[in-house]
Amino acid sequence: MPSRFLLMKDFSELLAEKVEIIAQRWVDAVIQDKQIKSTEHLSPKAVRNHISDVLTAITTVLSQTQESDFETIAQASFNHGTLRAEQDFDPTEVVQEYHLLRSVILAHLRTELLQANTEEVLRTVSVINEVVDAAITECFKSYVSMRLQGLEQVQAQLSLTVEELKRLVNANQDNLSILAHELKAPLTSIIGYSDLFLRQNRQSQVRDTIPSLEHIEKVLKNGHLLLRLINDALELSRYEAGAIELELALTDVRSAINTAVEIMQPLADERGLQLVLNIEDAPPQVLTDPLRLQQILLNLISNAIRYTEKGSVTIECCTRADNQWSISVIDTGIGISEEDQARLFQPFVRAKSTKNQHPADSTGLGLAIVERLVELLQGKIDLVSQIGQGSIFTVILPLKMSYSEEAEDKIEKATSE
Repeated sequence: MPSRFLLMKDFSELLAEKVEIIAQRWVDAVIQDKQIKSTEHLSPKAVRNHISDVLTAITTVLSQTQESDFETIAQASFNHGTLRAEQDFDPTEVVQEYHLLRSVILAHLRTELLQANTEEVLRTVSVINEVVDAAITECFKSYVSMRLQGLEQVQAQLSLTVEELKRLVNANQDNLSILAHELKAPLTSIIGYSDLFLRQNRQSQVRDTIPSLEHIEKVLKNGHLLLRLINDALELSRYEAGAIELELALTDVRSAINTAVEIMQPLADERGLQLVLNIEDAPPQVLTDPLRLQQILLNLISNAIRYTEKGSVTIECCTRADNQWSISVIDTGIGISEEDQARLFQPFVRAKSTKNQHPADSTGLGLAIVERLVELLQGKIDLVSQIGQGSIFTVILPLKMSYSEEAEDKIEKATSE
């Protein structure tokens, strides 16, 4: 039987030879793992990122002829955690990634481990476990740091919107009461979980445990929902006050639609829905406000996805007569009753699902904003729907908006540049 020195050297060399294949098998395992849903919208390259560096460094720890490269392991894992936070991974998904890494490594060393003596097997497995555990620790340090930065950004954004929110006090009292009710749930959650996390921190409990990370995730989720509620309410308030200024420009219609679909694709994938495009007859360019057009598209597509449990959401676009064009968002969702259709574009009104409940992430302001933006763009919106048969929202807009001489000068200047 080989000596202990030669055997350990063989393990490190064997691992070094298999770094690429192990990394690839790990990527495949992560993508196929149903517990790691965040990879559904990532390329294999984005999933892989720094794992090859971790594997290469592990070989130095197994080898008795090289200096253990723990610094590379720490840095690669730290970078991994930063990226996973930016990719909005759940903390349990990050842990599962490293469990899969351990399993893939041992699977590729299995044949050689079976030929080794018990002492060598135990030491090799122990070293691999130790290194992977250390990698998880470093990964969580950066992951938690990034999530806390996200929490701080949410808090900063909330602070910035408070003053502007006060302007809503002069709005309709009924709407203000509804807004206060909608804000209560996410605010209560944010306050509760923030308080729990701070108390744990004061008691010197470990911050990078799974429960602590889950508290941060819930704070961020509810913080983002709260910001969306506030921003939608402010957008509606600005419209009512006549404070929205249009920035007209020649706009590539197909590009605008494709961009909106790319943004909404993850939400559709999460619900198992297919996004279908039928835009061959779309006008190449129109004169409109591209930002407001994008808002309309995103609101209509997201609304269709939220109220569709299975099937598809289709986006159709075509040129119409009388210098007009239209875009339709067609879903196979729950449909809308005639009673709801009559008031659907009012603030805080939402069509109810088959369970008589609203989607958790619906603010009840999206369609009200859409109608007002469509009006600003000199168009109109139509709705055709039946309960259980889905809905069709169609926006009809002019190919070229009418505008003032001042706006014409701005457009000509922008075009010439």
